[in-house]
Amino acid sequence: MSIKKTLAALAVTIAVPVAALANEGADRLTRILEPLETYEARFEQLILNASGERLQQAKGRMWLSRPGKFRWEVDAPYQQEVVSDGSEVYLYDPDLEQVTVQELDQRVTHTPALLLSGRTDELTESYEVSHQQQGDNETFRLVPKSADTLFEELQMTFRGQRLAALQMIDSTGQQTAIEFSDVRMNQNIDDDRFAFEVPDGADVIRDTY
Repeated sequence: MSIKKTLAALAVTIAVPVAALANEGADRLTRILEPLETYEARFEQLILNASGERLQQAKGRMWLSRPGKFRWEVDAPYQQEVVSDGSEVYLYDPDLEQVTVQELDQRVTHTPALLLSGRTDELTESYEVSHQQQGDNETFRLVPKSADTLFEELQMTFRGQRLAALQMIDSTGQQTAIEFSDVRMNQNIDDDRFAFEVPDGADVIRDTY
């Protein structure tokens, strides 16, 4: 995403060392995320291929409680649930009647949905962070320092310090864009929301590294 800059802003950008800009972006992202304890929102997700053609559109709802607890429910067109109880992550596909279980480790938290519920210091240590602002919108560009990730770039857009959108680009150029609405921050969320019970008859696959 490109944002027009004035000549004065461009001059400042050129004058400031890259490392300083990166540190400034990480510091700013830390200041926004550190007060975040819980987050609840509806979302719309759009997946495009490298040519910009629409591959999939979905909507649903998500909840998180930091650190490590997360629930992501896709309602349409295909139901799916991703639940983290703080130690394990459960991926449930009702159509396949299958549950995949993974330990919540560093590689799992490199997915954009789960890294939001992680520790802020781990986030800024694992990614090169740059920052742009236009009015009330602040956009952070995160590039992983490690090759062991599912995406090559992640953009996080905040409006008034509320997370409003995510955009992920993977190694094939595929883009996943997520917009959030009906956002509620730092409201009480019952721990039962992050507990997952395997449905009767579902196959369980434990995915180990």
